[in-house]
Amino acid sequence: MRGGEVIVPVIRLQGAIMSGGGQFRPTLSLATTAGLIEKAFSITSAPAVAISINSPGGSPVQARLIYKRIRDLAAEKNKKVLVFVEDVAASGGYMIAIAGDEIIVDPSSIVGSIGVVSSSFGFTELIKKIGVERRVYTAGENKATLDPFKPEKKEDVERLKKLQLEVHQTFIDMVKDRRGAKLKDDPDLFTGLFWSGKKGLELGLVDALGDMRTVLRDRYGAKVELKLITAPRGLFGRRLGLGSSFTGFTPEVAGAVASGLVDAAEERALWSRFGL
Repeated sequence: MRGGEVIVPVIRLQGAIMSGGGQFRPTLSLATTAGLIEKAFSITSAPAVAISINSPGGSPVQARLIYKRIRDLAAEKNKKVLVFVEDVAASGGYMIAIAGDEIIVDPSSIVGSIGVVSSSFGFTELIKKIGVERRVYTAGENKATLDPFKPEKKEDVERLKKLQLEVHQTFIDMVKDRRGAKLKDDPDLFTGLFWSGKKGLELGLVDALGDMRTVLRDRYGAKVELKLITAPRGLFGRRLGLGSSFTGFTPEVAGAVASGLVDAAEERALWSRFGL
């Protein structure tokens, strides 16, 4: 608190949730967000931490790790967590959102999608047409399951479905634990469907409609200071994640760019599911 003003640190979590990433492909993961989260909770005078989320989901593991770091620090520092959803907090994005003691959304935000999805392509007919022979050598009969260049096997799909159901149940348990009696008894709640923020309020997925500045001013006074927590700047003013650096356009950088293009297509697909 400075001169009677209340300081509320703000973290912006935006993008697909994936491990890795870098200056050419910024993503959300524990590695890229841990420093921001810890810095926000280190402001001892702040009564709460505000988190702005805009994510279509991605890795359930990274989403849960981010969620857990937020909850662990909230308990350790005894601070309230207020989550504000922008365009979307769906799938893994919603998993992170439930780390909030309160979730505030815009009426047109998209929330939910409590489910698990895996996707790939099959190229068996393509490689036949271009005269390519697939050769795979493994130690372990199931080491090459779901190879996109080999015909799909029923037993491989069943194994994947079993794994998905286990991950889905973990997600369901987290939502029930955090939202509790607020959740409405709706048969579609955990089917992977998603809703507008307004409908999400009716279903108990969120707590209120609103925006960050208005809510924080109403709660902590007109002089409340929203302190945006950012990553440190590196060479040429680039914002760097933990352990990131810029070393010039080397072959490694070129490879990162090429890999980033592929991953960008995957991220684009995540956003497009929600019409964004």
